Amino acid sequence: MTDEPTDVAALGYEDARDELVDVVRILEQGGLDLDESLRLWERGEALARRCEEHLGGAREKIEKAIAAHDAAE
Repeated sequence: MTDEPTDVAALGYEDARDELVDVVRILEQGGLDLDESLRLWERGEALARRCEEHLGGAREKIEKAIAAHDAAE
């Protein structure tokens, strides 16, 4: 087993969101050295971008479904 974190690009929305919540909680607790804080901050930024990608994809699918429904009427 490895201690390396999962590649953010491989995470589904729920996994990315849950890990982001954990990162924020850890950062809010404080007590980390600067390097670890920066590492977590960067991971959190990547996780937030991944969540946005998933949400953008879902938004696009919904808009296409609505447009297809409207066109069929």
